[in-house]
Amino acid sequence: MSVLPILRYPDPRLREKSQPVAAFNEALRTLVTDMTDTMYANSGAGLAAIQVGVPLRLFVIEAECAGRPSEDPPLVFINPEIVSLSDEAQTGEEGCLSFPGIYVPVKRGLRAQVKAKDLDGKSFTIEGEELFARAMQHENDHLIGRLLIDMVGPVKREIIKRKMRKEAADAAAGSSA
Repeated sequence: MSVLPILRYPDPRLREKSQPVAAFNEALRTLVTDMTDTMYANSGAGLAAIQVGVPLRLFVIEAECAGRPSEDPPLVFINPEIVSLSDEAQTGEEGCLSFPGIYVPVKRGLRAQVKAKDLDGKSFTIEGEELFARAMQHENDHLIGRLLIDMVGPVKREIIKRKMRKEAADAAAGSSA
């Protein structure tokens, strides 16, 4: 349908707590389609609604990331909650569409079980491991206002802040020229 603009850090809306989805209707389906188009257009593995400025408890994850065929549609998680995380952990590089070009090592549960609703409002529970578990945890963080920058130490945090501020200033200067 359409590719939406992605909010970039330090946009304060990224810190908003997302609200539960109440209406399972055509507007929700359109939002999910637009989020999917946006995720793919930006080569993302997942996207939370808040990243496109919509503070709803909703995210999508690309099918291959979930261990499914690439031609499958992305998985849609509405009003998700993490039911369990394994004690066994994994540390790996994470990126985020709201922090383009930034990759940092993040420690996450190796396995995650998430309960959510689909586009029809039907509840489901899904378990994932490794990359899929990481993606579910990362996207769920967005719903509570937790960002990639929160996962690093103070020195790395300052480097990321400076880089993102410079990018925002360069973009603003380019758009006014």
